[in-house]
Amino acid sequence: MRSLVGPLAPLVLTVGLVGALSACADSGDDAPSASPAAETTLASSSVDTGSAGSAGGGVAVGDGPEQPARGTVEVVRTLPHDPRLFTQGLQVVGDRIYESTGRLGRSEVQHRPLEGEGPVVSVPMAPDEFGEGLAVTDDTVWTLTWKNGVAHNRDPETLEVRSEVRYPGEGWGLCHDGERLVMSDGSDRLTFRDPVTFEETGTVSVTAGGAPVPRLNELECADGTVLANVWMTDDVVRIDPASGHVTAVYDASVLGQPRPSDQDAVLNGIAALPDSENVLLTGKLWDTVYEVRLVD
Repeated sequence: MRSLVGPLAPLVLTVGLVGALSACADSGDDAPSASPAAETTLASSSVDTGSAGSAGGGVAVGDGPEQPARGTVEVVRTLPHDPRLFTQGLQVVGDRIYESTGRLGRSEVQHRPLEGEGPVVSVPMAPDEFGEGLAVTDDTVWTLTWKNGVAHNRDPETLEVRSEVRYPGEGWGLCHDGERLVMSDGSDRLTFRDPVTFEETGTVSVTAGGAPVPRLNELECADGTVLANVWMTDDVVRIDPASGHVTAVYDASVLGQPRPSDQDAVLNGIAALPDSENVLLTGKLWDTVYEVRLVD
């Protein structure tokens, strides 16, 4: 997701300060809104990100019986990534990589060769659209918008919009498991949708050790599970979509170091590689895509 106003020290915020933060918010912040007029929430604007460009704390795990495995990532190889791209969605289909990006006036959807650097096709979104997640089905590329409440049905080759579908709330991440779409909205909830109509077919709440896992962001459907990065952390979680239980938490903090100076340059972008157990990981404004093995 999104953009931050900036790290703030812990303090008691007055109503006046909340208003000031909202007025000063970067128009690209796509954390859930505190009010219809605000572009950031108190929660997102007060996240302690540590040093510039680094992510905040990891996923909080409860003490319930369903304890996730703890793992890390092992880098297999690196690929170049355009550091101007504010990555939101990432998917590999064959030897092609699809990517959607965010920020108002700069959002786009592109596809390029997996081994190449430049896009073959790149289509900008409307100036008032903040691009979000992306999922490729058999004959469609679906892309989300953050606050517009609109999903685009795109041609997989030209990426031009064929139709639009409205949905309530915010759009964050999206993936396709072969039968249905799985969508995140920045909460601890995943929503299942029909891959043709985009109609909602169900939901599940995500927990780790019994504790809710909010800020679910970019998604990748892989081998019957859902991989998700948790916004403003360096954690990738593996989710059982039937129960919502997080079965593993992978620490990816070794990637993208040193991070770009932009505080929004956080981990974001997960793509499973066909015929492989490896996945691609990258971040917003990063110059590298990492092929990694997820190690439990």
